[in-house]
Amino acid sequence: MSDTIAFRLNGQPVQLNVDQDRTLLWVLRTDLGLTGTKYGCGESHCGSCTVLVNDRAMRSCALTVKEVQDKEVVTIEGLAKDGSLHPLQQAFMAHDALQCGFCTPGMILTAVSLLRSNPQPSREQIIRGMEDNFCRCGAHTRIIDAVQTAAAAMKGVR
Repeated sequence: MSDTIAFRLNGQPVQLNVDQDRTLLWVLRTDLGLTGTKYGCGESHCGSCTVLVNDRAMRSCALTVKEVQDKEVVTIEGLAKDGSLHPLQQAFMAHDALQCGFCTPGMILTAVSLLRSNPQPSREQIIRGMEDNFCRCGAHTRIIDAVQTAAAAMKGVR
């Protein structure tokens, strides 16, 4: 059954007439054409589908679109501002913290959430904060380095 669902997406209001029980992942990818959010496992384990919901990293494959009603959703496409990459995006590039790039959007958004809750995490806190996102290419050390670099560059700035 279709319902009208309204939320903010990457800073813009969105109103859709969709089945409220569809996953946010598929609404983003198929209805809204935002393919930066990836389908990985479909079971909320890998982190490829991570988005920010009210500044908190969440798995879009496990969220129904009705669960984001009246909330703020940010995808990787909405992270850059005014043509400038977010410090985490810059740090991932500088540290070559990717290989195939499939996990990268989820990794970056998880790191954004981590740094919003803990602006200056220790290396161990970064490892714990990122451990539920999987990189099959083995770039984990470079990812941790990138998060450390971004934390230093941001100095607590969102």
